[in-house]
Amino acid sequence: MATNESVSIFSSASLAVEYVDSLLPENPLQEPFKNAWNYMLDNYTKFQIATWGSLIVHEALYFLFCLPAFLFQFIPYMKKYKIQKDKPETWENQWKCFKVLLFNHFCIQLPLICGTYYFTEYFNIPYGWERMPRWYMLLARCFGCAVIEDTWHYFLHRLLHHKKIYKYIPLNPLNLIPFYAGSRHHDFHHMNFIGNYASTFTWWDRIFGTDSQFVAYTEKMKIGKKTE
Repeated sequence: MATNESVSIFSSASLAVEYVDSLLPENPLQEPFKNAWNYMLDNYTKFQIATWGSLIVHEALYFLFCLPAFLFQFIPYMKKYKIQKDKPETWENQWKCFKVLLFNHFCIQLPLICGTYYFTEYFNIPYGWERMPRWYMLLARCFGCAVIEDTWHYFLHRLLHHKKIYKYIPLNPLNLIPFYAGSRHHDFHHMNFIGNYASTFTWWDRIFGTDSQFVAYTEKMKIGKKTE
């Protein structure tokens, strides 16, 4: 009984949305979009569309939506809206952030995007324009995806902050390389100003002894942790 009522509600809602859609004026960009999409299907493979097309759309939208906030920090009038007013941004921090951003996009997200083609093929998702879902279905699916993302993000994020796990986060696999400098090595240079001059590897600091203060500081921190 409850199942039938749920189906009835969804059917009624779908009919209502379709009725509203029929009252809306025709999208003037519908035909140009259709022609552009069909041109893409005729000139590119499904793999190219699903992989490189998705990457281009992802990058374009990401930087487009982030650009206003990035520019706001250079407008004096907008500074009063800054949340952490005691932490001014520097070009050095901006560059560090941008490098991390590029690494995340092309070394983490791109490999995941490469699986889009195989995902669409496995679930037989059509590429044809006529099979495209209507705008209200797209909105509903985007909202559904946002709910799913928010749910797993909450529980995973909360788990990572558990006292038995948090001390191991973040785990950088590169720190397992004995001669890799890493963030701790370089951060000490900015904190102490003297020593740890290398950017990527530690051997030059080790050879010329310019890491002696860092080694002493590290040992001191280890002893402090043992006494806690």
